[in-house]
Amino acid sequence: MENNLSLTGDASSSLNIPQKLATFLGVSGLFILALAAFNMNFPNKAIWLYTSLAAIGIGVIWFAQATYANKTEGIKNDHIWFKSITNRGVLGWITGLILTGFYIVLYFYPELLGLNAEGENTGVISLFDPLSNLLSGNPASQWFVYGTLYTIAILTFGVKFIWKYRHNKYERLRTFSVMFFQLSFAFLIPEFMQRLNSENFSLPYYDLKNIWPLNYYNFEQYRVDSMINAGDIGIAMLIFGVVSIFVITPILTYKYGKRWYCSWVCGCGGLAETAGDSFRQLSDKTQSAWKIERWVVHSVVVFVTLMTTAVIYSYLGEDGKYWLNRTSFLIGVAVLLTAVFALVMIFKRNEFQKDAKFGAIGYLAIILSLIGFHFLSGDGKVFLFEAEALRSTYGVLIGAIFSGVIGTGFYPIFGNRVWCRFGCPMAAILGFQQRLFSRFRITTNGGQCISCGNCSTYCEMGIDVRAYAQKGENIVRSSCVGCGICSAVCPRGVLKLENDSMNGRINANEILLGNDVDLMDLLNQK
Repeated sequence: MENNLSLTGDASSSLNIPQKLATFLGVSGLFILALAAFNMNFPNKAIWLYTSLAAIGIGVIWFAQATYANKTEGIKNDHIWFKSITNRGVLGWITGLILTGFYIVLYFYPELLGLNAEGENTGVISLFDPLSNLLSGNPASQWFVYGTLYTIAILTFGVKFIWKYRHNKYERLRTFSVMFFQLSFAFLIPEFMQRLNSENFSLPYYDLKNIWPLNYYNFEQYRVDSMINAGDIGIAMLIFGVVSIFVITPILTYKYGKRWYCSWVCGCGGLAETAGDSFRQLSDKTQSAWKIERWVVHSVVVFVTLMTTAVIYSYLGEDGKYWLNRTSFLIGVAVLLTAVFALVMIFKRNEFQKDAKFGAIGYLAIILSLIGFHFLSGDGKVFLFEAEALRSTYGVLIGAIFSGVIGTGFYPIFGNRVWCRFGCPMAAILGFQQRLFSRFRITTNGGQCISCGNCSTYCEMGIDVRAYAQKGENIVRSSCVGCGICSAVCPRGVLKLENDSMNGRINANEILLGNDVDLMDLLNQK
């Protein structure tokens, strides 16, 4: 007789028949793409493409249904430390190497996928030509292939995620949201916009949900010229890009925290939450990782600020052609950054730790010094470098290697949010705003916490949530993306995502027996 009783739960079970069939179907779809990658010439590319994509999508959804449909609603993170792929085992490393290899080829060797700039595409890219011609009227590129697979991954694994967390309304809503924004704003609408282009009208590719600094390329000369020459619609898009930085983003972050973007809209976050959900427990929770995270991600923000400033500077002229010339622009950047720094240090300095204060001072000094060098040198360069050199360096190091090769390829090794934690400048800026003036927080009821550790284990941003819950402290962290999984996996209802007033949002007092706010306010006043 088999004995299933154990203090640690039963061992990981093998796949059932529906799961095996679903796996076979999904692998069959991938096999068609692999054959195309090795230049197998399919007679009817459209039929084979749609068959492949349908097999992959149905296979993932069928597997999810077979895994979760017959289980009761509730926490479903079963056996993850027993499985090779979700515990940095051999399968995890193999998966990571395959994903990393795919990104390296995609970014640096697209000709291996069949991209042909002078003639007809071959290989796997040619297989996607019928779908690309249907949507935009143009042959496929490596980015169209990537965007299609990216969208299918979010949609299909999004269904899996909804099955898994169907007991939680918040998780269902935000997953529907990222699926919608990826399918419409990131995939379909930009392709449809390409159909509008003609000899007299041209709009650049524009993922409407990407906001600076994620779309760091948005203010390059060719894009700005294209949008201006496109008339009202192009100028509206350009204005929207600027307004989203200074108006839309701060307002929404104030009301809802950075979760409005990182967990509800962003495509990088959408892929991490859906396809990367099985790897969220692999995020490093150590204090050293937290310190590295803060320095690296804010260094990326400084880099993208310098790069964008240099790109806009190179576009502007000194001859009065533009109402904003190079000199006034650089002075404006210096004044804006100084004003932000001064306001933060005057009104919010108590909320920063010592290293954060030193870091802010150091970063500001670097930027202002480089601006000063520009005026002193008089060589026409900004920040001692050519604008294109800065842009291309950022594009390769951050936009390609960090966000793609490492950020996604290393899901099975470093967790699903390694890019969001260590490399995303948008997450850093939104986190800065969230920490300083957002109404969002995660409240805790310390008296109910049983220290099971589920919340910390499944925090994809590496936050030790349990440490806050045990003391009944509100969780207000710059890195928190408000995914709500910590609340979803809590068996006692200790954690709650809230938007409330700014008063008492950050409370560092250790509350050992619950969080009686009125009592603590009384003690703090004495």
